[in-house]
Amino acid sequence: MEPVNWGILGAAKFARQHMGPAIHLAKGARLAAVASRSGDVSAFQAFAPDCKAHSSYDALLADPDIEAVYIPLPNHLHIEWAMKAMKAGKHVLCEKPIAMKADEIDALIAMRDETGLLCAEAFMILHHPQWQRAREIVQGGGIGRLRHVSAQFCYNNAADPGNIRNKPDTGGGGVPDIGVYTLGSTRFVTGAEPAEVSAKIDWENGVDVQADIAAQFDGFTLQTMVSMRMANFQQVTYLGDAGHVKLTAPFNPLVYGGAMLYHADAAGNVTAEKYPGVNHYVEQVEAFGCSIHDDTPYPVPLEFSQGTQGLIDRVFEVANEA
Repeated sequence: MEPVNWGILGAAKFARQHMGPAIHLAKGARLAAVASRSGDVSAFQAFAPDCKAHSSYDALLADPDIEAVYIPLPNHLHIEWAMKAMKAGKHVLCEKPIAMKADEIDALIAMRDETGLLCAEAFMILHHPQWQRAREIVQGGGIGRLRHVSAQFCYNNAADPGNIRNKPDTGGGGVPDIGVYTLGSTRFVTGAEPAEVSAKIDWENGVDVQADIAAQFDGFTLQTMVSMRMANFQQVTYLGDAGHVKLTAPFNPLVYGGAMLYHADAAGNVTAEKYPGVNHYVEQVEAFGCSIHDDTPYPVPLEFSQGTQGLIDRVFEVANEA
């Protein structure tokens, strides 16, 4: 099987440090080109020497050798360039959030269905076995009846006002950046949608820097807090009437800490599952390639991403009403 030739639109730090190396390391994938307006792709060529440089995004999309495109551009540019890439005949993996509003994803779904191309949001955590295991335990009754989900994700970038997450004109803010993880993972693990949502949001310079979100699902509640003004912290716990599941590095394993899943069952036994060395970015690229080659269903279809974005939209709506 020939590897999928990947191109990257932009030489963003995240692409240099994470997704570029992941494409290079993934089975069935080859980092073939990077588009950088400066023309400097040396950081990528350091690990992928054959990687070509394109001086514009349009030039990369016109490259007949490129089959799939990864888009790490600022949030407000995602829809525009994902559409352009599919119109150029490329499969698309786009950073999250793939859109700023749920209804914007309708155009991507229509283009995907019209062209037969794969287009998806880079929601990498769902490719990690710790999340697949959490879903298996919770939906399989391993903690009895689920009663509550508690999820926190924090970091502090207050000292970096130039960061795109701190800029309203680039689609910044904590909920689009990391709320997508706490909300999307809850939907994935439980397979449920909330009936009621409430939120309190703190704003600075036009972006949300902290959000406290509560949601009522059928039979259980969710309480989640995300912040761009607190020390690094992340944890998720699923509490049932006969046990619990806790993930201690749920969103950035290998960076924040080692991926660990603790499962307490009805008898009080606690088992700890470790996932040393698992790179969810590599897993994501390999899953994407399998979907291209043999039509394996992709774990994070656009419809799932649209559901999470719809929940984010509701968070902002109810916070504005408060």
